[in-house]
Amino acid sequence: MAKYTTLDQIDLPAVARSYGLDQPRLEPLTGGAANSSFKLISTSGTYVLTILDNHDLPSARRLAAHTQAVFRLGVPTTEIVPASDGALTARLGGRPVILKKWVEGMVKQPLPTPLLPEAGRVLARLHTLSPRSPGLDDIPVGTRRLSDHHRSLIPQFADTGFADWLTGRLDRIRSAEAKSDRPRTVVHGDLFDDNIIVGEDDRLTVLDWETISLDDPLLDLGMAAVGLAQEGGILVPERLEALVTGYRRIVPLTDADTAALPMEIEHAALIIAFHRYYRHSVRFPDPAKSTYHTEMIKFVDSVESAVPRLE
Repeated sequence: MAKYTTLDQIDLPAVARSYGLDQPRLEPLTGGAANSSFKLISTSGTYVLTILDNHDLPSARRLAAHTQAVFRLGVPTTEIVPASDGALTARLGGRPVILKKWVEGMVKQPLPTPLLPEAGRVLARLHTLSPRSPGLDDIPVGTRRLSDHHRSLIPQFADTGFADWLTGRLDRIRSAEAKSDRPRTVVHGDLFDDNIIVGEDDRLTVLDWETISLDDPLLDLGMAAVGLAQEGGILVPERLEALVTGYRRIVPLTDADTAALPMEIEHAALIIAFHRYYRHSVRFPDPAKSTYHTEMIKFVDSVESAVPRLE
């Protein structure tokens, strides 16, 4: 697992020199599954300092460039603050860091239903961006999908029933997607409620661009449905309808898109189920989370009854 940076390990004078800050002080922030973030307060403003524990310098630079690109293209996200030398990243104790402007607000879990249309609109606006835009012309393809390596691991799972369930459903989806000609767009890949800040006047700010890629926008909408439209482990029709209604205000969905959406919601849930099992039962066994992946089985079972309301 990544070795996360703690508050006492940060050379605050070095941070101040890198960014030209006066009298900075740090406060820890909760959350963040892959990196360490801190609230930084100085005489010049308030920021978020993120230590990219899980990145090397090239990947940190790509993340910063992608984040700054979507911000400049009008997607509501955090603005990167360049270091004194103009670079979007700096180094601290051998690790890359990013400084972002602080956004006032809070994470609300679950995201309230009245805010789901706006979440859908934000996602749709992202899907309309040109992948040839400055800063986005090097984004990877299909970051959120299971790779061939991932799929090769499934037959080795100790939970053979889960492995068979996962393989059968992934095979069916792969076969159906092979017939699709939907264009690939810029996608977020992880629009869950813990990656959304609700600010003043219920304005939404989207965080965490680590899984940005070129992919099927319906899979991204499906992932957002997994992250935002469920309660108690099942897909809630009213929440899904609110999310998709907002999305449609920016990007129309054809009848074929609407028909394909349940499969892409299921596909997203299968991806999450794989990663939960692989992380908590294979890579870093955790008895307390050994059944975490089974929540997605219940969720998948709920998809079919939730989607017809969209028609």
